[in-house]
Amino acid sequence: MSKKVVLITGGSSGLGKSIGNFLHDKDYIVYGTSRNPDNVKDSIFPIIKMDVRNEDSITAAVETVIERSGQIDVLINNAGVGITGPLEEMPASEIKNNFETNLFGPIAVMKAVLPSMRDKKDGLIINVTSIAAYMGLPYRSVYSASKGALELITEALRMEVKGFGVTITNVAPGDFATNIADRRYHAPLVKGSPYETSYGKTLEMMDTHVDSGSNPNEMAEAVYKIMKTPSPNVHYKVGAFMQKFSIVLKRILPDKMYEKLLMNHYKL
Repeated sequence: MSKKVVLITGGSSGLGKSIGNFLHDKDYIVYGTSRNPDNVKDSIFPIIKMDVRNEDSITAAVETVIERSGQIDVLINNAGVGITGPLEEMPASEIKNNFETNLFGPIAVMKAVLPSMRDKKDGLIINVTSIAAYMGLPYRSVYSASKGALELITEALRMEVKGFGVTITNVAPGDFATNIADRRYHAPLVKGSPYETSYGKTLEMMDTHVDSGSNPNEMAEAVYKIMKTPSPNVHYKVGAFMQKFSIVLKRILPDKMYEKLLMNHYKL
């Protein structure tokens, strides 16, 4: 049996790089993507130029992989950016960029690979979302919304393409020890802003959570298990127990009680 071909968006760093390294070691043919592949010097798998905000760039990258390896068996939609800040003080341009990267980008990449997957009546798409997608988190409103929208898109599209032999699933990571905090857009702390104190404390807490997060290899192993599963579930969550349990609490607790728990956690 020929080796399976995997395309990972955002495969040059963070979770994408960890997943790519793991799958490469498992003997998959792996391609990662980056907006600036020439800056990636230490990848053990090829990095293709792609900007998920640009459809021509997406088309060219997908065509390159198919030309080189004949097919794409698995798409891992991993490229994404973080964003924090009071919604009132976030520039509209940054909100739009976040949705372009975290939602419209993954949609465009799925649209680019689906025709070839349909033709061979086989394919797997794994959309990387976030545990933050399951709840509106203070000062992470836009991030929660963009990742939450991708969760729902996945649910719907999964049913639309099931009859073509294509499977789509979500995997929602919690906090992992990566460089995502360095690449996240932070709305600046404005001196004298009504949000100055509470946002400052929340920002510090969020960065601490990332620094003390789980090993990225846990995410790589989870993705590998999904790939080896004959009939993957709709949703997967990967992370610390309390992060995953927070989703259960949201489902069972009254809204105001859950809101109070979040506000106490963030000291609001």
